[in-house]
Amino acid sequence: MRTLLCVAIALIAFSSRAEKISLVGGTVIDPADGKVLPNATVVINGDKIERVAMGKQDAAALGKQIDCASKFIFPGYVDTHVHFFQSGDLFTRPDGADFNSVRPYKDEVAWIKSHLDDVFARYIRCGITTVVDVGGPMWNFEVRKKANAITKAPRVAVAGPLISSVSREKLDLGDPPILKIDTPEQARDFVRKLAEQKPDLVKIWYIVDKDHPVDSFRPIVRATIEESHAHKIRVAVHATELETARAAVEEGADVLVHSVIDKPVDDAFVKLLKDRHVILCPTLVVFERYGRTFSHQLNLTPEEQRWGNPEVIASLDVTKIPQDKLPDRVKTALADPKAALDKIKKTYEVALPNLKKLEDAGVTIAAGTDAGNIGTIHGPALFREFQLMKEAGLMPMQILQCVTANAAKLFGGETGAHIGKIENGYFADLVILNSNPLDDIAHASDIHTVIKNGMVYPADSILH
Repeated sequence: MRTLLCVAIALIAFSSRAEKISLVGGTVIDPADGKVLPNATVVINGDKIERVAMGKQDAAALGKQIDCASKFIFPGYVDTHVHFFQSGDLFTRPDGADFNSVRPYKDEVAWIKSHLDDVFARYIRCGITTVVDVGGPMWNFEVRKKANAITKAPRVAVAGPLISSVSREKLDLGDPPILKIDTPEQARDFVRKLAEQKPDLVKIWYIVDKDHPVDSFRPIVRATIEESHAHKIRVAVHATELETARAAVEEGADVLVHSVIDKPVDDAFVKLLKDRHVILCPTLVVFERYGRTFSHQLNLTPEEQRWGNPEVIASLDVTKIPQDKLPDRVKTALADPKAALDKIKKTYEVALPNLKKLEDAGVTIAAGTDAGNIGTIHGPALFREFQLMKEAGLMPMQILQCVTANAAKLFGGETGAHIGKIENGYFADLVILNSNPLDDIAHASDIHTVIKNGMVYPADSILH
């Protein structure tokens, strides 16, 4: 009996998926080319967009119709920088703030693994139909497999463990997310091992400090990129200083996964990015969230409060932790909260103008959040990222291009070539909005319906 029921459910799911659906009467906005089509019809056949047309259509050819009058239809959003091995809660990076005495890290990781379906659903609720996980343990590849196997989940690209200039022993439970590599040959061997898992990217964590100057790790960066490219795998690099980012791009990096935050970018650097067709992901939101969390000044948006995981959000109140269990980094932040805000302000005084300069020069910018880091909430953190991109001086259409067509380029591969636009033959990943984000980017979260792979989800039903 149970088998028959499962077969019946599967047949129903298949038939609803294959059903022709038409979105009728909405305004289609495709940031890839800036086209705005009023009173348009988008015909979805199975998991693909069959056609986009304006004006009156033959009702018989439309299948099931969804009235989108006064609505706005966009490609599904893409967050190009997340980490599924991190929850966003207070306990998720013991290498940065060690709360093992409050919650052992192994318990944190077990909780994360048991809540992946919930995280997937929260991305869909936010209209985010695609994400790129730019580094984590080898079990990251299982996350991709799991996301591909269920319907209410974003498309997922993954990288494996980060190839790093520094070690992070506190994150190593036998399957480390960050691996210290000491020689070029070691880097090549590890890339060969990673290549067996078919990663979408290889990630380098290019950390520079007084003990790790830029040039000391550069031969390993070169070897990693050469070996990755030999396997036809692109390389993303964490490089937050101008000279580190410059070195990474000179060595052949395909993607920079953060803004440069130590000094203004120069014209030579901008030209280098353009000439090499490098994609940059700014991750502005993450730069404020550690300091704000630790100093008890967290500025979660209404979207984060509504659609973030409530357990994660509840954990972020550091005043609930006994004083004797607070790491020194948190005690320092609580003792001088103004200093924490001043540091964030200085970061944005560099990062925001850098973003504007790169955008104005035509460098490809892909939106991303670094979600999963402490205080950066999986899913709705993207809407805070939009606010900060607006503060940098980007126009709504530019921001929307960063989170759709540009982000699809970062995702890459055959999938990346069929997302991020509303076009015949593209995947039916769409967001239907109640209000026009071209008037105000804040409207990008005014979501009525999300469509992923042709499956229709009324927004308010997704998390229930």
